[in-house]
Amino acid sequence: MKLLTNIHQLLVTGDFKKPLAGKAMGAMPFIENAYLLIDEKVIYDYGKMEDLQPQAVDEVIDLTGRVVLPMWCDSHTHLVYAAGRENEFVDRINGLSYEEIANRGGGILNSVKKLRNLSTEALYKDARERLHELITIGTGAIEIKSGYGLSVTDERKMLEVIQLLKKEFDIPIKATLLAAHAIPEEYKTDRDGYIKLIVEEMIPAFAKANLCDFIDIFCEKGYFTVAEMETILQAGANHGLRPKVHLNQFNAIGGIASAVRHKALSVDHLEELADEDIAALQNSDTIATALPGCSYFINIPYTPARRLINANIPVAIATDYNPGSSPSGNMNFTVSQACINLKMTPEEAIVAATINGAFAMGVADSVGSISKGKKANLIITKAISSYNALPYQFGMHQIDSILLNGDKLL
Repeated sequence: MKLLTNIHQLLVTGDFKKPLAGKAMGAMPFIENAYLLIDEKVIYDYGKMEDLQPQAVDEVIDLTGRVVLPMWCDSHTHLVYAAGRENEFVDRINGLSYEEIANRGGGILNSVKKLRNLSTEALYKDARERLHELITIGTGAIEIKSGYGLSVTDERKMLEVIQLLKKEFDIPIKATLLAAHAIPEEYKTDRDGYIKLIVEEMIPAFAKANLCDFIDIFCEKGYFTVAEMETILQAGANHGLRPKVHLNQFNAIGGIASAVRHKALSVDHLEELADEDIAALQNSDTIATALPGCSYFINIPYTPARRLINANIPVAIATDYNPGSSPSGNMNFTVSQACINLKMTPEEAIVAATINGAFAMGVADSVGSISKGKKANLIITKAISSYNALPYQFGMHQIDSILLNGDKLL
């Protein structure tokens, strides 16, 4: 057993049956002057120091002045990709929009071209290095999408890389099939043929092989319509894949109500929201996921998180880590952005990045909060005045150490 004592603040404590919404997000449960007991890689007990009973333990760690919280749960990433797109970054600096870059051969199809030319081994090597780095800066659960293959062979290659990551890293990793990320060049004049390929070949084969947990689609003008989304989501549901959907990044085209009807676990992006979108999400089981890193990087509006929270809709935040529109997987920066750009309180941001993020990828039974029996995947900060310093000191390295399954990683 390992005993952590004199914890300045222990965050996101308790048992959670559903994601927090509305005022509950701002009432993040935490304990001051706390202890936490770890046994066999999981949280065995926790509470106030004054209630700590004598324990026979193997190690005692005094954390005076330190804040302890669950590791971040990043519920939306594109971690597996072939290469960066720094040239497009320069194009945007020079005034081109995301859509203009895509129209001249950049964007998603640029990543597709590069990934198709990379072997599984090379793709895995790069992805494992990225994931290891993210774990060292606090990410303890992650969702990873395909979507840069856009063929049966290359989508399978991406999903197989994610399976290799699952075997190597002892954190919850979820795989999402995002074959409907864009129409590949070879189907440019036959989009129905590509959708048929997804529905009749990819989804049945990949689901049968247990290569993916969720189904996703980029429902947006110039990409996929609401009707096409419904076809793909239904096909996914027929094979046991629950939706996690890209929606409302540039335009509100009526997809959110449809996604809710198809029992989407989350709808992600939401930079553009109509009143009817808010109404569709209210009283549903769908989580709204904001991706502020994308808004920051490509200079588009931010998700109106306050409207969502005020409407009592559960909100998660994630990095959207990808080579084109959000080339950072740093959840610490995302938490700062949630406060600075989304106008969320520190409590709301931390909840959105931990327990709500865990619910948004279906892993809240094992991570996302300080709960008995959950994995002892913990962030231990340097000595700070309070958890408010986490988003306040944006870009600063405030992590002293990471405990992964109860063992010190950093």
